[in-house]
Amino acid sequence: MSEASPTPARDTLICIPTYNEAGNIGPITEAILSRCPRVHILVIDDGSPDGTGELADALAAGDERIHVMHRTAKEGLGRAYIAGFKWALAEGFEKIVEMDADFSHRPEDLPELLKQLDLFDVAIGSRYVAGGATQDWGLFRRLLSRGGGFYARLVLGVDIRDLTAGFVGWRRKVLETIDLDRIEASGYVFQIELKYRAHQKGFRIVEVPIIFPDRQVGDSKMTPDIAAEALTRVWKIRLKR
Repeated sequence: MSEASPTPARDTLICIPTYNEAGNIGPITEAILSRCPRVHILVIDDGSPDGTGELADALAAGDERIHVMHRTAKEGLGRAYIAGFKWALAEGFEKIVEMDADFSHRPEDLPELLKQLDLFDVAIGSRYVAGGATQDWGLFRRLLSRGGGFYARLVLGVDIRDLTAGFVGWRRKVLETIDLDRIEASGYVFQIELKYRAHQKGFRIVEVPIIFPDRQVGDSKMTPDIAAEALTRVWKIRLKR
């Protein structure tokens, strides 16, 4: 794996994992930096065959706020984020945000998420609190998301409305305390496990309402098989000490 080059410490890093996001990576980085010009962005590319990594390199060459990590294997969302988090901690970033490349996490919601991260340890961009919503989702996807979230909350005994949310800000002390090497989940259940570990440690968590539209470019990475696997792994998270 080729690591991103070391850079001076900065305050806020946006981690964006990518796999075949050539149509999105340029527009999403531009949209983020236009709204939050002081943040840095780390693109974590898992060897995309569509040239996403090369496009990210070109963006980084023209803007010192953009960094790229090239990973040679597609190991899942969780592994990509953990690699990005570790890089962020090593570089001294105080606030680390995870965010998708496909505009399902809207850049216009980022300033409020960062504002809340000044007050709380974890700020979750939530679809399922007052003011939050999804757009252009079919009935099956809505039922899958709502039902899976309710099931996970029931098993884990936490009152986080959007446990599967992937638009989340973390203060560095949370990621340092959780011990990232003990996080075993590599798929979407990674989102559940990380929030649960933060809850276990007593960190202050807030849910910030966001609008979550369906992606406009590229294909969704979520499948019924991935969702089903997440349901079984929730029990492993609950029983793990």
